[in-house]
Amino acid sequence: MTDSAQTWHKTACMLCESNCGVEVRLDGRRFSRIRGNKDHVSSNGYICEKALRLDHYQNHRTRLTTPMRRRDDGAYEPVSWDTAIAEVADRLAAVRDAHGGASIFCYGGGGQGNHLGGVYGQAVANALGVRYRSNAIAQEKTGEAFVEGRLYRAHTRGDWEHTEVAVFLGKNPWNSHGFPEARRVLRQIANDPDRSLVVIDPRRTKTAELADHFLAVRPGTDAFCVAALLAIMVRDDLVDWDFLHERVAEIEPVIAALARVPIADFAQRCDIALEQLEAVAQRIGRAHSVAVYEDLGIEQGPHSTLVSYLQRLIWILRGSFAKPGGIHPHSAIGSVTGGGSGRGRGGRPKVTPVTGAPIIAGLIPCNSIAEEVLTDHLDRFRAMIIESSNPAHSLADSPRFREAMAALEFSVVIDVTMTETARLADYVLPAASQFEKPEAVFFNFEFPDNVFYLRKPVLDPEPGTLAEPEIHTRLVEALGAYTSEDLAPLHEAAAQGRAAFAAAYGELMADRPELAGVGAAVLYRTLGPTLPEGLAGAAALWFASQMCAAAYPEAVARAGIAPGEAGLGDGLFDAILASDDGVVFTRHLHEEAWDLLRVDDAKIHAAIPRLLEKLDALGDAPVDHTSDAYPYVLSAGERRSFTANTIFRDPGWRKADAEGALAISPGDAAALGLEDGDRVRLTTATGAAVPCVLIDDAMRSGHISLPNGMGLDYPDETGEHFRVGVAPNELTALEWKDDIAGTPWHKHVPARLEPLR
Repeated sequence: MTDSAQTWHKTACMLCESNCGVEVRLDGRRFSRIRGNKDHVSSNGYICEKALRLDHYQNHRTRLTTPMRRRDDGAYEPVSWDTAIAEVADRLAAVRDAHGGASIFCYGGGGQGNHLGGVYGQAVANALGVRYRSNAIAQEKTGEAFVEGRLYRAHTRGDWEHTEVAVFLGKNPWNSHGFPEARRVLRQIANDPDRSLVVIDPRRTKTAELADHFLAVRPGTDAFCVAALLAIMVRDDLVDWDFLHERVAEIEPVIAALARVPIADFAQRCDIALEQLEAVAQRIGRAHSVAVYEDLGIEQGPHSTLVSYLQRLIWILRGSFAKPGGIHPHSAIGSVTGGGSGRGRGGRPKVTPVTGAPIIAGLIPCNSIAEEVLTDHLDRFRAMIIESSNPAHSLADSPRFREAMAALEFSVVIDVTMTETARLADYVLPAASQFEKPEAVFFNFEFPDNVFYLRKPVLDPEPGTLAEPEIHTRLVEALGAYTSEDLAPLHEAAAQGRAAFAAAYGELMADRPELAGVGAAVLYRTLGPTLPEGLAGAAALWFASQMCAAAYPEAVARAGIAPGEAGLGDGLFDAILASDDGVVFTRHLHEEAWDLLRVDDAKIHAAIPRLLEKLDALGDAPVDHTSDAYPYVLSAGERRSFTANTIFRDPGWRKADAEGALAISPGDAAALGLEDGDRVRLTTATGAAVPCVLIDDAMRSGHISLPNGMGLDYPDETGEHFRVGVAPNELTALEWKDDIAGTPWHKHVPARLEPLR
């Protein structure tokens, strides 16, 4: 791909779900300049400081450029792609043939901003008969999925642009974003006297500093706080009864449970003055609209699934749904929890095969994965396929996961670099970077206008690497899922045009339904060569576009999508391919939000008996999970201005907090005799580390915090590896997890500090 240093190439940041549009200039293969894309239909030129450092992702010393095979002595040797594909397929097939496809476990399937590759990975899983999978969402959002599946069977988000009262619960969008133009929207709310910003968080974050109401809860007591707010709303009749009577079923047991909440006691437990809680409840109660956003601060701590339920009751009681500024469901063009251009084989399991852990949204709880391997159970996992993920670093109790990897019969990692997880695998297959192939995210959560953006490649793949669609399709073919003769009619039809192809594809899938599970690979091989140069990997989006148009035909047409040669879905696909700035793929009316709920009566079903029981029992639950041995609460993996999971391996990208210091309150530092920059021994029940200290008056007493994205091995100029900062999951434990969703308590780890003299 030739280039001039003066040419701006449109692409997107992929460091968070917002996927903001950016433009880059190239100096060879380096990004010499980066700026926001003002024409992008969602981000409108907005970017944060992290996006300006994307060259550190694209160009660093640990890019892999050849498949690597582990020898018997543990060292790695390069092999050809033909050898790698053949041997990986043979090893996986051997495990399947001996123990069944359910013994092969898939983790990842598309990392942050790298979702399109996961669609093709699902084809490999289907070809092998894989039944169990997981990814990072199972460390965060499965409690939400449990709740939403029972309330209304849809995923919902808030309208932050227009809401009168925005409530952020364990969420700091100033640093973690999560919706378009987050910092602009936050400033807009903070500067508008008719709107209010409420933040519930133990740490005084940048978002909290903008807030009208900052509830600095004791760590781990969010359930007490939100329950008390709801109880005040019921006590003071701050409830939209008309909405509840018309649109909400089973509200009576909810109101009764909230009326039983001991408000003053719960206020004391969460360490918030009753007057503060009453002021927030009154502000919410007189608002026309309220939207609530939860995030990892509560999703990775005590009572997380219960809090996911309680926070939704805030906007349900206020009737803040299906209107500007409220909560909305949304359309979808793809999924980040599995699926793709074809269906999997067999029904979804409900529990894991060894430990019986609940499977929510098709994902195994991450804290159960190692235990599904380290056993002599006949149904244990015996092989792993890990793609665009680094679970040896990101999952709780990293030593235990390393032990599980060593116990497998076979493992393969597909990634751009030799990650901590890759160094444990039998095979490592080098992928093209996110800027060397077409890519997309399926975090398309907006309403009434929902946006999808296909990022075009700005560079040719690094020599020796392959994009995931090619890797997975080669594996599918090596597994014998289809023959060239099977695809010959599709090649002929594709040469005739999209309408002929659509007819031939439908006919093939009807005649050979077993091919539906590898449909993404079929599309890549047959439709892919007919697409514009460099975009063959987008072929699976053709099927996704058909499904989207079939699901929301009026909304797709209202978005300005004209039918293509093969109908409305074909027109949507063409619009996606043609745009460099993103496409509004659905435009709904607010009253249509009810149609997006997947319940027969188009109502919210408010009562979830299991969670109402937990609410009633909350008064007997402990407030504090610390002890004399571990008196501090550690948040392991805080998002800061210069942290970004593990996608930036080169530590040189950080402009501040280069080592990822342990944040501690001034009072706690004084009690321990610590000053900024001092070293301290940090110990948990699982491990220990020696971070430097940052004294921060935004921290509560007893609460300490380490950032995410640290503790990675990286080579210096001589090739010697060094490590900067603490790998947080050397300190977390598998047993500290939510008892419903199994989400880990990364943000609530009992810990001890000892000054190093």
